[in-house]
Amino acid sequence: MKKPSPSNLILINSLTVTLILTLLSTPTAQPQGTSLGFYARTCPNVESIVRATVQSHFQSDPTVAPALLRMHFHDCFVQGCDASILLEGPNTEKSAFPNRLLRGFDVIDDAKKRLEAACAGIVSCADIIALAARDSVSLTRGLGWPVPLGRRDGTVSLALDTNNLPAFTDSIQVQVQKFADKGLNAQDLVTLVGGHTIGTAACQFFSYRLYNFSTSTPTGADPTIDPAFVPQLRALCPQNGDGSRRVGLDTGSQDTFDDSFFTNLRNGRGVLDSDQKLWTDPATRDIAQRFTGPIRGLLGLRFSLEFSRSMVKMSNVGVKTGSQGEIRKVCTAVN
Repeated sequence: MKKPSPSNLILINSLTVTLILTLLSTPTAQPQGTSLGFYARTCPNVESIVRATVQSHFQSDPTVAPALLRMHFHDCFVQGCDASILLEGPNTEKSAFPNRLLRGFDVIDDAKKRLEAACAGIVSCADIIALAARDSVSLTRGLGWPVPLGRRDGTVSLALDTNNLPAFTDSIQVQVQKFADKGLNAQDLVTLVGGHTIGTAACQFFSYRLYNFSTSTPTGADPTIDPAFVPQLRALCPQNGDGSRRVGLDTGSQDTFDDSFFTNLRNGRGVLDSDQKLWTDPATRDIAQRFTGPIRGLLGLRFSLEFSRSMVKMSNVGVKTGSQGEIRKVCTAVN
């Protein structure tokens, strides 16, 4: 059977809008300040322009999809969803250690140029990031969602503020607190980390789990890793090997947005320590468990829908609207 093209996948996903609109029409999902159809009169083609831009880049480099999703997350957790991650200069967020491997900035810049040509000074860089993240999920066979728009761009970007970002070594308690500080709960945490169903991580961020980690296992690896998975990871990340080599976070399905990430956690195949802890820690295990097994979507949770809901919540963290911030002329610098 012929697989649908990325453009057809986006069209298919658009048919789910009515269903998701119902699911997202709660007070927490669409706070005051952003709204659906925000640019209906001022820039009616904003979504199609961003979508076409993301799709063009995705066709030549599919790895840009998880990169754009990660960029949105890293933007929202620092200064709120205001495109502060895009500002260039010394000691900006972009220069901080947690953001040095971020990619996809050229996609946002490209979309901004196209939008400035179509409707100058109207669409914020922050809204472009939010739309690009949604389109990235759609292009990797995930379920799209309506994106409330109306964010304005921030004028402050400080490397020091990136301490707010959840880290791969954080305990579940620390992760839960960092999410709570942004108005997001434990279910949002588990759901949004599920975005790791697409994308990769560099060996340097998890190879410490593979060698001399524990005396309780014959291999010396982290005991929460499936013993049969250890040789596979070691082959990809040899001891004292290339720390920049990248490994899929959702083994067997790293290019498709689905719920297999949680099945891998259940089977002890979480690559990052912080990911596997979602299953091993009692504070989050029940939530992760509800994304697996035959009852998901019935008595359990349907990952695609919950991800849509949590993404809308996250994309409204600390937004600047009205007279706050500005609409940047270029995304890399304040006006």
